[in-house]
Amino acid sequence: MDVRHFDRIGNGGLDFTELGFGTAPLGNLYRAVSDDDAHAILEKAWETGVRYYDTAPLYGLGLSETRLNRFLRGKPRDDYVLSTKIGRLLEVCSPDRRTGIGKFFDTPSRREVYDYSHDGVMRSVEFSLERLGVDRIDILFAHDVDVFTHGSRAAADARIDELMRSGYGALVSLRDQGVIKAIGAGINEWQAAQALAERGDFDLFLLAGRYTLLEQEALESFLPLCQERGIGIVLGGPYNSGILATGAKPGAYYNYSEASQEVLDRVARIEAVCKRHGVRLIEAALKFPLAHPSVVSVIPGGQRVAEVESNRALLDARIPPALWEDLKTEGLLRPDAPTG
Repeated sequence: MDVRHFDRIGNGGLDFTELGFGTAPLGNLYRAVSDDDAHAILEKAWETGVRYYDTAPLYGLGLSETRLNRFLRGKPRDDYVLSTKIGRLLEVCSPDRRTGIGKFFDTPSRREVYDYSHDGVMRSVEFSLERLGVDRIDILFAHDVDVFTHGSRAAADARIDELMRSGYGALVSLRDQGVIKAIGAGINEWQAAQALAERGDFDLFLLAGRYTLLEQEALESFLPLCQERGIGIVLGGPYNSGILATGAKPGAYYNYSEASQEVLDRVARIEAVCKRHGVRLIEAALKFPLAHPSVVSVIPGGQRVAEVESNRALLDARIPPALWEDLKTEGLLRPDAPTG
């Protein structure tokens, strides 16, 4: 598997495999996965060459991190890149008050407490190191300072202000001391990522689902800003929650909800172009974001061994340049989208 070296500030940098592994599904997102199945999935990812793993306290309310603990215990620490997130502390609660009921299944009875302060960052790192069972984390992302999570622009802006006023100093200090290699944010909206990039010195953004075969609005201003400042992008959600993997089927998921008819129709048109060129929709969806020069890794995740194997096989797909040109001609891909 190809590796992309990223070193924005001259501290030795990090080596990202083009395909990483997002561990939200292993936090029992939408369905429960057994400990043994989760371990087998992670081992298969390693076997296929994946050496970048992303997690967060939110994913399974600590479950994703503790499952990585078992998996990483026998792996040489210098052989992989590991990121987790700050912004949520976990608090013991009664089962009926736990975070993510109906979204995360069979998880510990914990509830999220948002905290983007200096002390919140330091406590979150300490707890994550304990759950992960490692002596260092490579990347810290501030998690979900966006409208999607907090419900309004005003609420999201208040979280951004809290981060920049307090927690940001802790992130910079940890990076300056060499405790971590890079800082950034994991966000569902490119607009929030751009607001952070304009206010601070961030290295990487984990952008979930906002630069895909279906969506390229981030090319308006955010991705050019990243290129200008040497900021890297980890691209989560390359299938837009599923629809770019399943195709335009009734009930297909887009952005964590059932897709609208408008989205279904657009995906059907994209899929038709792919078929004309003998390319599967899911192949084009995984390969497309990797053509952007700022993207260092794509992290689709997976809840089955077969999904991990499939994602690795997709990297070897050959996409004819004419496919991208036809998508642009038909108005299904932005004219300025890099396609390699």
